[in-house]
Amino acid sequence: MADHINRGRRDLLAIGLLAVGGWRCAASRAGQGVADKAAAPLAELKYGQVQFGAGPLARQARENHRLVLSLDEDALLQPFRVRAGQRAPGQDLGGWYGTYAFAPGATFGQWMSALSRHYAITGEAPTRAKVQRLVRGYAATIDVEGSFYRNNRFPAYTYDKLVGGLLDARRLTGDDAALATLARTTRAAIPYLPPRAMPRNEHAQPGQDFSEHAWDESYTLPENQFQAWHLTGDRRHLELGRRFLYDEFFAALARGDNVLPGKHAYSHVNGLSSAAQAYLSLGAPMYLAAARHGFEMIDAQSFATGGWGPDEHFVVPDSGALGRSLTGMNKSFETPCGAYAHFKLTRYLLRITRDSRFGDSMERVLYNTVLGAIPIQPDGHAFYYSDYTRQARKTFHPDRWPCCSGTLPMIAADYAISSCFTDPQGIYVNLYVPAQVTWSQNSASCGLSIETDYPYAPRMIMTLRLPSAQTFTLNLRVPAWAQGAELSINGRRDSRPLPPGSFAAIRREWRSADRIELELPLMRRLESIDAVHPETVALLAGPLVLMRILDDDSAASAVITRTSLLAAQRGANGQWQARTDTGFIKLKPFLDIGAEGYSAYQQVVPS
Repeated sequence: MADHINRGRRDLLAIGLLAVGGWRCAASRAGQGVADKAAAPLAELKYGQVQFGAGPLARQARENHRLVLSLDEDALLQPFRVRAGQRAPGQDLGGWYGTYAFAPGATFGQWMSALSRHYAITGEAPTRAKVQRLVRGYAATIDVEGSFYRNNRFPAYTYDKLVGGLLDARRLTGDDAALATLARTTRAAIPYLPPRAMPRNEHAQPGQDFSEHAWDESYTLPENQFQAWHLTGDRRHLELGRRFLYDEFFAALARGDNVLPGKHAYSHVNGLSSAAQAYLSLGAPMYLAAARHGFEMIDAQSFATGGWGPDEHFVVPDSGALGRSLTGMNKSFETPCGAYAHFKLTRYLLRITRDSRFGDSMERVLYNTVLGAIPIQPDGHAFYYSDYTRQARKTFHPDRWPCCSGTLPMIAADYAISSCFTDPQGIYVNLYVPAQVTWSQNSASCGLSIETDYPYAPRMIMTLRLPSAQTFTLNLRVPAWAQGAELSINGRRDSRPLPPGSFAAIRREWRSADRIELELPLMRRLESIDAVHPETVALLAGPLVLMRILDDDSAASAVITRTSLLAAQRGANGQWQARTDTGFIKLKPFLDIGAEGYSAYQQVVPS
């Protein structure tokens, strides 16, 4: 019984559900100090505690769940079986995933994670059964020589994804076999891992010695290693987590030195989640400083959409590089992977700091990048880059099963754990999406329904479901752009201030059926791409970037003023229009754009 209780406690800690006690225990065990009780992070809800209503989040989660559930299991296991010298029935998936391709089997662990997370949301037995079959099928391919990793371009990358998948299989589907499989996976992979976190050398050529780890991303390993330590108590994972902390990179960021320019964008943002998890696990302030400063440096060089990293690399903020990228650089933002890393980082920072700007950033990336991704096709063609050039279109990556085919199903599930958070005093509402939310408050099971057409409309209606009167704090995110937000409780205007860029805290005795209405004026504003190109602007309405639709040559050549762009109006059909010298241009948010050509930024002239 004691072992069962301790294992359950580690399960909770690993997914962030223990607040003060679990965090303090982790820091103490690491021998590097105990975090202050007042700084305990907000807790994530479980995946199943947020059920989305009809809308784009629910649609994207559903279509990705169905796709991964439909993937042939023999095809998924083939790279592991063939490389272990075993019989391998079925077809090779090909593309990046193929047995001897660019990244053989690299998304297998991510798909196990995605299925486990979707099972935690839906409770559908076929999904759980598939996860457990995949765990057992994969386990049968592991040999003591680690044959899978031999002559593999990405040993650390693939091992990291396998660790994440096995952790999720255990804690979300209850598969006890996953932990034994994790131990065997780690033993097999260790001989092929580098001695420390290695910088990525992207100039390496195919055929070079794989032991140089030229393309690998070992600096992302600590996040899952620390979580594996919390879940299993195996100090080998703690030692691996410490071994691969990218301290040279983190120490520079913590000092405020911007060492991002030129670095691979997605993997280094993903690496910042390792810094955040190191702070939670070890209690060392340097890692939190690195994550916070790193976010600020990324934010300073981001597009209006929240995306970053043209051609997958960071640039020097306000150097003019972002503006120049609009001419011919169609690889503006590595969308599903980048958004997944961005959500993780901002979720960590929001939980640790309770700073609403991290929710603002998450929201901007949600609506203007990943939610507009074209669905992954059954043959493996996937949306990879958002394009912000003057003549842009949504397209698939030319190769099948690229890395973004692994992250899109994961982030679609993670919308659930990004929408609301809790602490002993109450609940924080971060994303305003149609949903039914449940949580425990004062040992009572409580519920919150959210009805809204946001971000197309400014109003949110939230209704409480409580077993009895409960006193707690309802914290509502007021975005930094939301000047003049208004709040009503049970039909009466509430006069308390709602400062933009904060969580508005409403503490009172609540009763079942209490109704809270929040209105966030969807302010129209222009954002220049950078200081060198002040007349290259994006139009925003609330969190949405409104992109110009290029349905004919006149739309592309129209002369637009700041005044006319700011005066754009949304019509009855939901489409926006702005007046130009030749008539009107149409504008749409990214998630509503289909096959049309579009332009995220407009060149404006003085009014």
